Amino acid sequence: MHLYPINGKAQKSSNSNTPWANRDANYTQIIIGVAPDPANREKITDWAKNYWEALHPHSAGGAYVNFLMEEGQERIKATYKHNYKRLSKIKAMYDPDNIFHLNQNIQPSNY
Repeated sequence: MHLYPINGKAQKSSNSNTPWANRDANYTQIIIGVAPDPANREKITDWAKNYWEALHPHSAGGAYVNFLMEEGQERIKATYKHNYKRLSKIKAMYDPDNIFHLNQNIQPSNY
């Protein structure tokens, strides 16, 4: 588990001035489940998910988007919070066909 403080310049901008909507949090955390033996994949994955589920009720509810994997649109929306709708409109203007969709995708508002 990695724990990083969110302070300094990160907290000097408001949550609606930039896409990232968790600037009022004090820390961000990464839970990493890896093992050298592929036979432990399911065990490690379950551990990481259970750890996250136990801590999530005590969190701000979002994430730092670069820390996300393939967690789905609900996690992406939770990360951007109230900014998601605005970002989706911008995405519709500049990428209406959703060509840049291989990252933690904000879907254009026409989807």
